[in-house]
Amino acid sequence: QVQLVESGGGWVQPGGSLRVSCTASGTISNYGMGWYRQVPGKQRELVATIAADGTSGYEDFVKGRFTISREDAKNTMHMQMNSLEPEGTAIYFCIAVTWKSIYWGQGTQVTVSS
Repeated sequence: QVQLVESGGGWVQPGGSLRVSCTASGTISNYGMGWYRQVPGKQRELVATIAADGTSGYEDFVKGRFTISREDAKNTMHMQMNSLEPEGTAIYFCIAVTWKSIYWGQGTQVTVSS
């Protein structure tokens, strides 16, 4: 079983940047990884993904502003978030997936406000 711990959330003004990270308790090299976010009262939504081979994908609302990356040697995934908007305020969760397992982190709060 893999445990995931997110970090790097916080408060930022609109237009600002944050980098969130996800550190796993074990090797992630065989896992597809990703970030979801959730606003209270709404469903959790996909933000970005990165496959084991490094192929990345983004939802339209973050394309060109967010960059997902992974450092398998450190069992860590990152997401650089630029040009943040108030609508980006949410709890951000990381996920690790194989064909037989799905693991979630506990989330990190990101608040975008002036």
